[in-house]
Amino acid sequence: MPGLRHYCGSSGSDGAVRRLSGLGDPSSFTARSGKEREVSTPKPPSRGPIRVLVAKPGLDGHDRGAKVVAAALRDAGMEVVYTGLHQTPEMIATAAVQEDVDVVGLSILSGAHMTLFPRVRTLLVDAGRDDVLVIGGGIIPQEDIERLHQEGVAKLFGPGTRTHEIVEFIRSWAESRTR
Repeated sequence: MPGLRHYCGSSGSDGAVRRLSGLGDPSSFTARSGKEREVSTPKPPSRGPIRVLVAKPGLDGHDRGAKVVAAALRDAGMEVVYTGLHQTPEMIATAAVQEDVDVVGLSILSGAHMTLFPRVRTLLVDAGRDDVLVIGGGIIPQEDIERLHQEGVAKLFGPGTRTHEIVEFIRSWAESRTR
């Protein structure tokens, strides 16, 4: 059954980020030093549950809402990876690529959304993962929402959004990809 896992990345002396917790055999991961870094995991023969990475970019220290959303997605049958607080866009994009997620959900209350959300999207595109759905939530002024959509953030959920709305949005998106 899908579950909620915490993503703990650690940079070794070669700078490669490795997954330290969660499912999978760590011996199946490989890393190369130098400019190119590669972390590989065997992919299952059939795609299982929707995989979602929930992240808290920047200096925002409040994660109750992100944890509530992560638990709701897990309860809806999705596999959820929660990165924890104080993540850089680079850390989030790296985790998303390593975990082979379908969706990245960003939560922010600090007001840095116009910098951090587009940066995560750009890094995913640069890594060849333009297929990843990027959604966001938190305190985001109405005037910023359209600009974030133009930057590639598919949907923004404000305070008071019911978790089932987020679940349904993700499911609808995932179903549209399989048609």
